[in-house]
Amino acid sequence: MKILKKEALLGKLHPAQDRDFVALDVSTTDEDQHFLRKEVAAAWMQMHAAAKNEGIGLRIVSSTRNFERQRQIWENKWFGRTLTNGRNLSEGNLTEEEKARWILRYSAMPGTSRHHWGTDFDINSVEDSYFEEAQGQREYAWLCAHAGTFGFFQPYTAKGKSRQQGYEEEKWHWSFGAESERFLEQYNQEIAYADLTGFAGCEVAEAIQVIAVYVNGIARGDV
Repeated sequence: MKILKKEALLGKLHPAQDRDFVALDVSTTDEDQHFLRKEVAAAWMQMHAAAKNEGIGLRIVSSTRNFERQRQIWENKWFGRTLTNGRNLSEGNLTEEEKARWILRYSAMPGTSRHHWGTDFDINSVEDSYFEEAQGQREYAWLCAHAGTFGFFQPYTAKGKSRQQGYEEEKWHWSFGAESERFLEQYNQEIAYADLTGFAGCEVAEAIQVIAVYVNGIARGDV
């Protein structure tokens, strides 16, 4: 069983320099360079081929993101350089907790993202509107029906009995269950709020219980 070091659980790694990761064939991605853990990449390639045989086009648009990349995404939203759900968070006199909760609808704090682990990726689009159209609906239906065969599950389903808190639904986000469940268990054993430092707004992580509510706010029944 693979045991991750604390730094890796927090995303403090470089996939391109890590022997446990492999670069994905660009024919299965948005043509940018993407990395996943080797066993996850192998399962992804099998799922991609199976979908293609049924006329379903899948491509990864986001994969492993380390701490620094997540910090960039987070702080761009925190300081208003990037709009967050259509809103500039540098305006409106929001408290730090309010700003954090607003970003946490869809984006993780650095050090808390499943994308750090090399087990999770986003498929085809990160916009709800895409999956409301005919093509996106077909792709999502195929994933719901077949992704489990290849070991993948959707951690952020619509909120309900199986998931009552955390991020909003993400039809694009899929996770390799066997590995990610072990890494989540390790995360809960190894990581404390004192470890979540080095980014704007880190001081509110404990106040809003980001580990309990967001890191663990997944549809566990689907693993």
